[in-house]
Amino acid sequence: MLVNKAYKFRIYPNKKQEILIAKTMGCSRFVFNHFLAKWKDAYKETSKGLTYNSCSAELPQLKKELVWLKEVDSTAIQSSLKNLADSYSRFFKKQNRAPRFKSKKDKVQSYTTKHTNGNIAILGNKMKLPKLGLVRFAKSREIEGRILSRRQELAFKRKCKLDEAKNLQKQKRKVAHLHEKVTNARTDYLHKISTDIV
Repeated sequence: MLVNKAYKFRIYPNKKQEILIAKTMGCSRFVFNHFLAKWKDAYKETSKGLTYNSCSAELPQLKKELVWLKEVDSTAIQSSLKNLADSYSRFFKKQNRAPRFKSKKDKVQSYTTKHTNGNIAILGNKMKLPKLGLVRFAKSREIEGRILSRRQELAFKRKCKLDEAKNLQKQKRKVAHLHEKVTNARTDYLHKISTDIV
């Protein structure tokens, strides 16, 4: 009997890998939303949705029109279509709500890639991943069996800290600007008073 087992590890990508991970998540989100919109339109017009195969058949043309989709892991983009089809399948079975559009503001951003021809492997304290190459990770336990897929997640906490830092800088600039305006107004007022007295 075959049993699928999930492992969760923390990875430590470098700056270049972080950018590519974020880009892959963005492309996967775009493809998901693009075909979700087409699915909704088709359902309104014909009372029938699309299928995974019909969407997958359109993907090569979409990549020709939007060349930046070719910069990321193709399996991750394909997986986003599979996720969309699975979401609709569960929706029609009344197992969950209708799929919704994904947002870059969602707390957790992720994408899934598949093991194909040795493109995913564990090499010591590093993990080989499609397009990313070798990524350092915290190997907290040994992996048993054969790797089938890999789900990549971007922790919201880290993103949140970056956003908070940016917002803090914005607020500091606003406060400094207000202080400057108040100081200038006070100086101007005192100057006017002194002028009137003289």
